[in-house]
Amino acid sequence: MKRKYTKAAATASIVLAILAASPVCRAGDYTIAYQLLDKIDGTAAYKLNVAIPQTLLEYYIEKSHRLTSEKDFAKFVTPYALKPIADNLRELYAKDEDFVNGALMIVHQIPYQETTPVKYPLETIADNKGDCDLFALTAASIIKAGELNVVLLHYKEEKHMNIGVHLAEAPKKARENIYSVTHNNITYYIAECTGGNWTYGWRIGECPSNLKEAEAQVITLEDSEKMSPGQISASFIPLEPSAIALEISPPVTFQENTITFRGQLTPAKPDENVTIYLGASGSPWTILGTAITQQDGRFEYVWKAEAAGIYAVRASWIGDDSYRGAVSPTKNALIISYALGAVIAAVVAVAVITPLAVFALRRSKQEMREPETEETPTLS
Repeated sequence: MKRKYTKAAATASIVLAILAASPVCRAGDYTIAYQLLDKIDGTAAYKLNVAIPQTLLEYYIEKSHRLTSEKDFAKFVTPYALKPIADNLRELYAKDEDFVNGALMIVHQIPYQETTPVKYPLETIADNKGDCDLFALTAASIIKAGELNVVLLHYKEEKHMNIGVHLAEAPKKARENIYSVTHNNITYYIAECTGGNWTYGWRIGECPSNLKEAEAQVITLEDSEKMSPGQISASFIPLEPSAIALEISPPVTFQENTITFRGQLTPAKPDENVTIYLGASGSPWTILGTAITQQDGRFEYVWKAEAAGIYAVRASWIGDDSYRGAVSPTKNALIISYALGAVIAAVVAVAVITPLAVFALRRSKQEMREPETEETPTLS
């Protein structure tokens, strides 16, 4: 009996361990600030604050980074995710040429370091380091988000990459002869993305001397990312912190049942989109759905758990012009198949009944061993 009870207890412990198998992550933002001049040769400086929600960063970290040909570089251009940067640059720079030079100021501030494999722009911004191709992908994402026609320029012999941008007229602020490439009868002015001096770095139309006669492969961006699960936050003023709380009810249930995710956005803002992310062991995070906050900032999302397994759940808000985006701590949900449920029920039953049976048996044996006592007569 003791062996069976021990086995039952061990099984119950395993079930409890499963619930704790996925680590709870105190997720947060990756923040960085970039300096920008009011104009390409100006003196007034602005600080652009950029914040990347951790869940969005992990989304790109877990995406495929495979390159089968040079054309696959286009898949790493992510304009939607970086659109808040482009929107802020447009507020500062009305002219397209100035806007492009503003984007170059940003990538010129990222320290250069040889990096493999290729990474998505959010990874480069979060790492705060990269090389020519990562800078080109980042700049191209910002400029394309600003609704300009941009291409990647790959110099195979020189092992280098920069970008070309189409402007309605030739750049006027280049400090030397203007260089460009023509593709499908469209002129793209060269924009060099490397260089550590952001206040006096390369401007659109300027070209490094070793590339002036080099042959570049033009990579168009029809295959760039059209949509992403979220965006970075960007603002010229310091952004206030925000937070999301998330609870799962119930945390353990059987498949085909429903689970409710409830949470609270702070500050309490109504009609905000909160993205619910779902992760399973060994699989990338995926978007489960979107919840809308109520007047008090609360939100709710109901999910029908169709497949058994252990799931990690997060809620994310992209932020706005006043508040940084936020990601909730990870919560875990255990969805039990009916077959496993029957086994667990049997184990629990054994765990409960066995001690009672042992106790009853001992009690019975004890009563059998107790001698019967004769009744002592009383004297009258």
